[in-house]
Amino acid sequence: MLFLALPLQADVRQLVIDGAKRQVGITRIYDSSYRSLRYPNGDVPPERGVCADVVIRAFRNAGLDLQQLVHDDMRANFAKYPQRWGLRRPDTNIDHRRVPNLETYFSRRGKALAITRSSTDYQPGDIVAWRLPGSGLPHIGIVSDVREPGTNRYRMVHNIGAGAQLEDVLFAYDIVGHFRW
Repeated sequence: MLFLALPLQADVRQLVIDGAKRQVGITRIYDSSYRSLRYPNGDVPPERGVCADVVIRAFRNAGLDLQQLVHDDMRANFAKYPQRWGLRRPDTNIDHRRVPNLETYFSRRGKALAITRSSTDYQPGDIVAWRLPGSGLPHIGIVSDVREPGTNRYRMVHNIGAGAQLEDVLFAYDIVGHFRW
């Protein structure tokens, strides 16, 4: 009988965190353009991306391909996903790069946690989804393992327009989703 060694949950979270932090200084350009991607494991060039790409690349560092996972779930449950983009079927090139789809996927997988104003509830490796003030645009990032000096808050890894950054923005925007893998 063959046994595969699967990483422990803590190991997966650390791999996600490491994958997120590794993007800082590499992903320098915010680029939301539609691109044809190979499937599975397709990606835009590493120097480019959006906030969702931070999460996608971080999860890939832990051996989890959100492109394929989201696509498989959307293919089986398309009507349960947001219908904002006029699509009639899943699209492996873009679906995983859309924050509302990631929110839906994580919720459907039972990964949603309570949204609170207590920074101690947000642990390294957690995923946080926000809506930006004024525009209501969706945004997403990963809780790092780096604390903001003088606080008990962890900095977030996210890309809001200047490439992947490690910043103290947990409560800077309206939190609409909190997920733990």
